[in-house]
Amino acid sequence: MKRFLLRLLLVLVVAGLGAGAAAGYLVWTRMHQPFMAFAGELFVQIPQGDGSGAIARRLVDAGVVADSWTFRAAVRWSGRGQTLQAGEYRFADAASPLDIVERLARGDVYTIAITFPEGLTIDEMAGVFESRELGTAQSFRAAARDVSAIAELDPAARNLEGYLFPETYPVSRDADAVSLVTAMVERFKAVYAELAKDRQATGLTTRQVVTLASLVEKETARAEERPIVAAVYRNRLAIGMGMQADPTVIYALRQRGKYNGNIRRVDLAIDSPYNTYRYRGLPPGPIAAPGRAALEAALAPAEAKYLYFVSRNDGSHVFAETLREHNANVQKFQVEYFRSSRAGRSGGSGRGSGR
Repeated sequence: MKRFLLRLLLVLVVAGLGAGAAAGYLVWTRMHQPFMAFAGELFVQIPQGDGSGAIARRLVDAGVVADSWTFRAAVRWSGRGQTLQAGEYRFADAASPLDIVERLARGDVYTIAITFPEGLTIDEMAGVFESRELGTAQSFRAAARDVSAIAELDPAARNLEGYLFPETYPVSRDADAVSLVTAMVERFKAVYAELAKDRQATGLTTRQVVTLASLVEKETARAEERPIVAAVYRNRLAIGMGMQADPTVIYALRQRGKYNGNIRRVDLAIDSPYNTYRYRGLPPGPIAAPGRAALEAALAPAEAKYLYFVSRNDGSHVFAETLREHNANVQKFQVEYFRSSRAGRSGGSGRGSGR
């Protein structure tokens, strides 16, 4: 009898081990098995503060995982329970519970990339914002009128022109204009602080530096030319010479809804404080959003004596120290070029500075 009981106990133990192994194998299989009980594209919002149990229920309700128990087992197995991150996640294919745990641990949240190239105005940025269906252009312009974030840097600012840093920003689907504009201003402040740390723009306020940088941004896209263009404008400021920058005239025309892509001779006389053909010195504020390189050039212009530059019509410019040299360059690269060209272009935006 005693021998029989020992044998029975041994059988039960072996059976129990087998059942445990089978159960373990089943859990292991389910943790690695892709699952999908939804069609097409699905978004799931994981709120801040949700634990693994609450997250599991949301995923089960959405059809992303088969059952709560398997997902929580995957969390325990991976050891990532303390690193699951909140946010909106996009699902479009079948995925295993372990794969989903890893995604949540990485914080692989769904974002939309919105890019603002260098040299855009607030109005142009508002158009980009609306085109990505994040909100209306009007809401973006309204957000850009809040100058509280740059009050210390620029007490004279009436809007954020020049202070919305041009870059690519990842935003959530429910991002609004205020949150995006705030991020853009903070990015500007970080970049500007870094660039200005070891540089001093002698005699210029932050507003003037950013304004100068916006002229540089609009005048040339060539990295090697930006410090030289900045030097031209700084040299002109030093002797009280007009900036005579076409982009400022374009900005003045756009403010009045009169810019059609060309500058006519009569436009150079438009009565606007932004018209640097009519009023000496820098315009009253930035005319666009300068990028990092343009800001750096404004803070550290080249050591050059140039006072003039004109377009070569290939994206580059030729520089001159004297009006005589400049007039010769204008004759060669503007008058003769357009006289021989049959493209019929007026050359409105290619004159460069220093007419």
